[in-house]
Amino acid sequence: MTRAISAHDLSLLSASPRLPLVATLAVRFAYAVTEWDTRQRTRKQLKKLDKHLLEDIGVSRLEADREHALRFWQL
Repeated sequence: MTRAISAHDLSLLSASPRLPLVATLAVRFAYAVTEWDTRQRTRKQLKKLDKHLLEDIGVSRLEADREHALRFWQL
């Protein structure tokens, strides 16, 4: 069983002054991929929400559709 590392954990690791350059770059890359994955999964879940659930969180269907249309690297 693997343990998922959060983006926060990766940012803390990246800030460590003891890491060699290659390790720092690898951690930063892992951080970016983790953020992209989170965005992609969140946007897919947002698209699946019913109208009444979207209203509960204060998001219109149009806003949810626009957010879902963004690519994983876009903010």
